[in-house]
Amino acid sequence: MSKHFQTVVTMACMKSLLMIFNLAFWASGLAILCAGIWMQVDLHKYLELNVDFSSSGPYVFVGTGALILLISSLACCCTVKGQPSLLYLYGAFLAVVFVIELSLASSIYAYKDNLTEGFDKGLNQSMTRYGIPGTQQKTEDFDAMQTTLKCCGSHSYEDWNNLSPARPVPRSCCRLPHIRCDTQDETQIWTQGCFHKVVDFLDTNMKVIGGAALGVALFPLIGTVLSCLLAANINKTKYEQMA
Repeated sequence: MSKHFQTVVTMACMKSLLMIFNLAFWASGLAILCAGIWMQVDLHKYLELNVDFSSSGPYVFVGTGALILLISSLACCCTVKGQPSLLYLYGAFLAVVFVIELSLASSIYAYKDNLTEGFDKGLNQSMTRYGIPGTQQKTEDFDAMQTTLKCCGSHSYEDWNNLSPARPVPRSCCRLPHIRCDTQDETQIWTQGCFHKVVDFLDTNMKVIGGAALGVALFPLIGTVLSCLLAANINKTKYEQMA
């Protein structure tokens, strides 16, 4: 009787721990989903200026986050019902998620290391194509970058005059763009280039996203162990009752 009681208590504790994990895993999925949306909405206009930019990155985050939300919600039902086969299946899924999240974190850090070279080329290409028909999106992204980061050109506002042919400094370089601005007057425009500002901005944010992805990647390992242990204990209890 005592042994059976201990088994029941152990299973109850493990179920509680797995339910807590499911809630934490659900929260991590929500965080990944929000990170993907944020990358698409806020960072997208900067990332597009990089020659090595891949538009699939934010969607991978959104898809992974949505999948985790769905599975973690279903996992709560598996935990309550205590079906070993479903728990083992859940553990296998968590192992797959661990590999995906680890790959995401590694890709972010690898991409972060290529930011400098990619943006140097990307900004120069965007400047030469600025205002040309068919490049409206890149032009809008460049204007948004100059306005938001308070910068002008790639390494200096003079980059616009050094183009071949030379281009006038855009109004997005103006310190006060909503009023009349003489872009030839250095006192009325931002003179610092955007290259270092945008690289520092993205480097900081990519470190945060990469670190969060790496930290979240540890959750599936914990869940895999808990779900497999619970399934094993349930099977053990069934064998003891049959004996």
